[in-house]
Amino acid sequence: MFRIGFGYDVHRLVEGRSLTLGGIAIPFERGTLGHSDGDVLIHAICDALLGSLALGDIGQHFPDTSPVYKDIDSKILLTRTIQLLNDRGWRVVNIDSTICLEKPKLAGRIEEMRNVLASVMGIMVEQVSIKATTSEKMGYTGTGEGVTAYAVVLVERL
Repeated sequence: MFRIGFGYDVHRLVEGRSLTLGGIAIPFERGTLGHSDGDVLIHAICDALLGSLALGDIGQHFPDTSPVYKDIDSKILLTRTIQLLNDRGWRVVNIDSTICLEKPKLAGRIEEMRNVLASVMGIMVEQVSIKATTSEKMGYTGTGEGVTAYAVVLVERL
């Protein structure tokens, strides 16, 4: 049996915060504003994984009203999300994701992100696809105000 999940996340880019995407620090003059570390890619993946089993969303499991999750490394949230799936007898088949961001360019960092995420989830790097694009200078992403991520996952029952 297979299930599919879809995830989406967006965060503002602001001065005074670090930029973490796909579990790695990206050098840039602005970072994501969020209760946690603001890693939009991991958040979109978590939402997709939770959605695949109708387990709600990341906010239900890791609420931004809880001080426990203040500035937490999103890799921890992903680890806990994978554990929720595994505890229910499911595993990741593959993940396809896209980050939408005008700057900085991410092409040179994609493989590192894939390796980090595969390691955190205990899957092969070939099961993790990450693409990066821009929004052609349109909307809040295009003006550099924010970053968006989308993820689709396929999971199967063990």
